[in-house]
Amino acid sequence: MLSRTAVLSDIHGVLPALEAVLDEPEVRAADRIVLTGDIAAGPQPTQVLDLLAGLGDRVVWISGNADRELLEYRRGQRDTIPDPIAPWAAEQLRGDHLDLLACLPRSLTLTLRGMGKVLFCHATPRDDEEVVLVDSRLDRWQEVFGSLDADIRTVVLGHTHMPFVRLAHGRLVINPGSVGMPYGRTGAHWALLGPGVELRTTNFDIEAAITQVTQDSSYPEIAEWADYFLRAHATDAAALAAFGPRDGRLDTP
Repeated sequence: MLSRTAVLSDIHGVLPALEAVLDEPEVRAADRIVLTGDIAAGPQPTQVLDLLAGLGDRVVWISGNADRELLEYRRGQRDTIPDPIAPWAAEQLRGDHLDLLACLPRSLTLTLRGMGKVLFCHATPRDDEEVVLVDSRLDRWQEVFGSLDADIRTVVLGHTHMPFVRLAHGRLVINPGSVGMPYGRTGAHWALLGPGVELRTTNFDIEAAITQVTQDSSYPEIAEWADYFLRAHATDAAALAAFGPRDGRLDTP
């Protein structure tokens, strides 16, 4: 049984944000670091994967839709990826990176002190692109959790880049937010689990990070990318408005 687990989601290949979180004392002391997907699709994909792989068995990996898309693109299984930076990121990956991404599970369960069995996934337990939000209706949560065993009382997911904790039919649902592409406010967002839940924000030097990413990445539009995402120009209100129709709310009678 694990005592303390740090959850990092949606790193999206932003090395300085990841380094800042990994330097947190609670993360350094955690029994495990769980990555809930969308790890490499961003401006520094190889550096992020190499850093995380170097941490060994302390890191527990889960695939996100962006990780799957990178692999599919490199394997010739798709011609495009919706995220403009992703095709460039896919081309940067070495063979060992592709092998790593190919082995990642879509979900897994760990037992945490004070929390019991906790299921970790990227978007929902059944799909890596499905959308659920803090204000999704209860029948939507019942739908996406319908196949889970009754003894799983906590679900940790990512995908929508906005942190929240809520109850849905007695299950605790946790989204740690995004390390590398936050919506709503700046900083690297993550969560600390066991025996309770803490949503955490690691603040770091945004200007220095933008300079580092811009100098380090060969992505053609890197200056605009870094300015937009590291300064969190995407508001939570705008993100909720964009994601909201995808959780089925418009289909409610």
